[in-house]
Amino acid sequence: MKIGIIGAGFVGRAVAKLAIKAGHQVMLSNSRGPQTLFSLKPMIGCEIGTATQAASFGDIVVIAVPLTAIGQLPVAEIAGKPVIDAVNYYPERDGQVAELDNRSTTTSEYLAGFLPQSKVTKAFNAIQMTDLESDGLPSGDAQRRALPLAGDDPETKKAVIALYDAFGFDALDAGALSEGWRFERGMPTYCVRMTENELKTALERAVKPE
Repeated sequence: MKIGIIGAGFVGRAVAKLAIKAGHQVMLSNSRGPQTLFSLKPMIGCEIGTATQAASFGDIVVIAVPLTAIGQLPVAEIAGKPVIDAVNYYPERDGQVAELDNRSTTTSEYLAGFLPQSKVTKAFNAIQMTDLESDGLPSGDAQRRALPLAGDDPETKKAVIALYDAFGFDALDAGALSEGWRFERGMPTYCVRMTENELKTALERAVKPE
């Protein structure tokens, strides 16, 4: 599978490394241009390009940029494609977003509003990237960590579940995209190591903040 990644920070690079290790083709991009990423091509083994090129390249597109940058995404090139939303909301970095502060929407639904023709699934949001690179275990291991996802498109979910498994994690489907609040920043499941059963219980018991 070809994976286009928009955002070459900690999240983008970690996903790129693991995806390449799992046999996928990857193109990394950022807002400053591919010339700023030239060392990553030999270091990671990925392709590099602009955000538009990464969106066109990918069979699936990973969005791993600050929330403030989603208004600059190449919407036309992402249209119709499966999208993995790895964006988190940090007011101290992103500024205040009224819709998120008043809980009238979730971070993933907010992103999906900028990509109305794309198939958005929330994933890779509830784990530190150092842990993503180091915590993977073989399938069937009793201590295997589980990671949540949420989305409305079954095929995109299947692709995410396959990536989680290839990276060494069990996948737990939290439901529709609107249920993504259950593992947003500040929730009990956010960046906490849990097995599948532990994560299932925690997601079910989550209480939506007022």
